[in-house]
Amino acid sequence: MRVDGIDGVRFAVWAPNAQRVSVVGDFNMWDGRRHPMRLRRPWGVWELFVPGIGAGEHYKYELRAADGRVLPHKADPCARATEAPPRTASVVADTAALDAFAWHDDGWLHARPPAERRFRVPWSIYEVHPESWQRVPEEMDRSATWDELAERLIPYVRGMGFTHVEFMPISEYPFGGSWGYQPLAQFAPSARFGPVDGFARFVDRAHAAGIGVIVDWVPAHFPNDAHGLAQFDGSALYEHADPREGMHPDWNTCVFNLGRNEVSAFLIASALAWARRYHVDGIRVDAVASMLYRDYSRNEGEWVPNIHGGRENLESVAFLRTLNDTLHGALAPPGVVTFAEESTAWPGVTASTGDGGLGFDFKWNMGWMHDTLSYVREDPIHRRYHHDRMTFGLVYAFSERFVLPLSHDEVVHGKGSLAVKMPGDAWQRLATLRAYFGFMWAHPGKKLLFMGSEFAQWAEFAHDATPHWDLLDAPAHRGVQRLVRDLNRAYAAEPALHALDCHASGFFWLIGDDRDNSVFAFARRDDTGRLVVAICNFTPVPRPGYRVGLPAPGHWRELMNTDAAVYGGTNAGNDGAVWTEDVPSHGQSWSATLRLPPLATLWLSPA
Repeated sequence: MRVDGIDGVRFAVWAPNAQRVSVVGDFNMWDGRRHPMRLRRPWGVWELFVPGIGAGEHYKYELRAADGRVLPHKADPCARATEAPPRTASVVADTAALDAFAWHDDGWLHARPPAERRFRVPWSIYEVHPESWQRVPEEMDRSATWDELAERLIPYVRGMGFTHVEFMPISEYPFGGSWGYQPLAQFAPSARFGPVDGFARFVDRAHAAGIGVIVDWVPAHFPNDAHGLAQFDGSALYEHADPREGMHPDWNTCVFNLGRNEVSAFLIASALAWARRYHVDGIRVDAVASMLYRDYSRNEGEWVPNIHGGRENLESVAFLRTLNDTLHGALAPPGVVTFAEESTAWPGVTASTGDGGLGFDFKWNMGWMHDTLSYVREDPIHRRYHHDRMTFGLVYAFSERFVLPLSHDEVVHGKGSLAVKMPGDAWQRLATLRAYFGFMWAHPGKKLLFMGSEFAQWAEFAHDATPHWDLLDAPAHRGVQRLVRDLNRAYAAEPALHALDCHASGFFWLIGDDRDNSVFAFARRDDTGRLVVAICNFTPVPRPGYRVGLPAPGHWRELMNTDAAVYGGTNAGNDGAVWTEDVPSHGQSWSATLRLPPLATLWLSPA
């Protein structure tokens, strides 16, 4: 910036309890005596204009606490750029260049569906850990840059038929093993992936390819690294002072004090920056359950009740409502979508704030994920005893607007990859996975799949290792990948499969009680009457002559068969079509006899 005709940089930092604050960096030999800052007392903000420096300078703040201690140098909480870890300095960003970035996505932004339509369009999300999606082994196995990811990831996502890519947190984070979920620079894309304008270029190119971009965002907690937010000015500034509120027992991290206006404003400004500065289409809020309950992962006596004596975290509730109102309001670009990772039965997560809800657009359906994965893990001979795990999700499927998440959390820490969860030999494992994908893509709810699962990787997710792309040399794994591609395309093309994902009128059971054969059948429809029927056989037994009631007479074509040879199956099926008979069955006036392939899902639609 320029002040009185002199170029330089204006620094400002909130530290109301500090005795003294200086900005230090390469430009002053990291000597805190050189550039002491001035305190703006009413707000506790220290500021200073330093002439003769510009973009690219490394800097931190040197603070003297109220008790006289000189604290470890602190990174700038509001830095727009950082050094690449393990280095920890903030970097003066070229804000003029960032603000003048030549975006080409006006058409995309104006076409983003408004609130009344965003629940009726297809959402199929590919979840990515950008640090490991495709590493560069020729260069010490480094992470790909944003420009390299744009060259490789965007065409892949588009070719696979996904509508969106969701990145695990990309705000700068010191510890790679946190996968980004312990960030310390809420405004800065990680320098692991190159300059910050590289992320802007990635988003711009994704939008040009018709792909939306969602980022994971972490307002629940932060790590206690010495250069970070913990005890920032010698006091509990960003966190609670009482460890019963201020320390997270599971992650050994600090919990944001969301009841403090400055802290909540800091975080909401961060979310707005991702939406406005980088044009992201969605923000997924991590660990919402840990924010909502004061006794989350705490024993009796280890937590502080709210002002009414309850366990609800009223400050977090107010923060989340304000966050959603802000991201859906005039300060944010139109069409920004919010997602909650919330694993409890907290009511109204996706209800509007005006109706007493939290105001999110979508909630991850963790219950559906846990129940259905526990079902398919059972040996087929035992599945009859656990039939309700596949049907129970429909009891509450429309109580919120749900995303069905097969995320990174389910393929790590000894849980096994999706393919390994399935019982049987290699063929049965992949067949069961294909049948499960067919069930999931037909089930009400938007879709999310973690990288590597789309081709049935055997290994668990490892943050420092690339997915095993060499498995695609094997026809069986190529078949699973092709199935996911075809499921995405059919889901997007067929309104019956997505238009009423969030409304009970878009679903009805045909067969929900055939536990002896482990068969399920249900219909999806849109509000014009278009229909798709899904029939799932979760045993390795082919079932010829299986009668299924159908809601319309005539010719039904086989829209999808997860047992097709091109997917690695046995090619059992119905020669592409069936015809109904005037034989009532399953509450319908017409029915057809089908050949159900083993461990497979069929989709039928009226011809």
